[in-house]
Amino acid sequence: MINRETLPDIYISFFLFTTDMKPGDELYRATVVKHITELQKFGYSGFEFPIAPPNNTPNYEQDLENYTCLRNHLDSNGLSDVKIATNVGTTRTFDPSSPYPEQQNKALEYLKSRVDITDALGGEIMMGPIVIPYGVFPTTDFNEPIWSDQLQDLLAERYQQAQPILNELGEYAECKNVKLAIEPITHWETPGLNKLSQLIEFLKGVSNKHVGVVIDSAHETLDGDGPEIFKTQVTELVTDQRLHYIQVSPPDRGALHTSWLPWQPFLQTILKDNSYQEPIAVEIFNAIPAFLNSLRLTRRKFWIPGEDPESCQYPNAYTIAEEAFKATKREIEKVINLKSNLN
Repeated sequence: MINRETLPDIYISFFLFTTDMKPGDELYRATVVKHITELQKFGYSGFEFPIAPPNNTPNYEQDLENYTCLRNHLDSNGLSDVKIATNVGTTRTFDPSSPYPEQQNKALEYLKSRVDITDALGGEIMMGPIVIPYGVFPTTDFNEPIWSDQLQDLLAERYQQAQPILNELGEYAECKNVKLAIEPITHWETPGLNKLSQLIEFLKGVSNKHVGVVIDSAHETLDGDGPEIFKTQVTELVTDQRLHYIQVSPPDRGALHTSWLPWQPFLQTILKDNSYQEPIAVEIFNAIPAFLNSLRLTRRKFWIPGEDPESCQYPNAYTIAEEAFKATKREIEKVINLKSNLN
């Protein structure tokens, strides 16, 4: 029998419902409470909140106030024990890899504001693509796409430009007790960082250990270097105290419990020596408007109770979340049982 206390916390991303927590919207705060209350019943102990980027004239003080109110609303509704991580991305406007100091300073200010939000939510992990703007593929001055060797040469310069910004951000985050988990994301979504090996190399130029890695099973399956090299990479990250967060997500970013996910090679490597003590988060991208074009989703939406018409023919978001929790817990228990048998 597995003692539940030996399992890592299992979180779930709110990408199942939204890309924007709408913290200033009182009605949506009630929706957030409803979703969390339902998802807790399945066993989730934490939640990953996407933090929407601002427009070109940000009001960071207002953002912080709104997210503080959201946290207070959760607490006042009996959810003070709920753990939160945040998902943050850089943008074309807020780009730490820019060659222009003014733009880098804006990016640093933006990212610091997201650390503040994470802290206000009671979170200790801010993860996401925070080096190269997500989904912004470089082009020449003539708007011709840049690929392969030319792209990698360009990115090498941009990584070098971003390293001191990320290090300064790490120092700021350390004061707030927030770890930064940079996410390598598959090449068909964003130009870089795509591979765990690239991120490990990038971190050699970032001395602050609060700047580390999130490993997403979907991206590792699609762009990783294979299970043997993965073992070496995880060992290196653990030794260097850089492995801050794990996501389990299927390659199609849909239903986790029926996906083609290499559960055991992935989880055994992560959990093999009890050195990883952070959460494991389920990430499922629902077919909501924000994802349809960017992820080219052809599958049906997991209908959201209270938002969409009910359907007996297709599963709802809560059912998908429940099955994802069961699958994740079951596979983690397999690893723990294997370790117990080996001992």
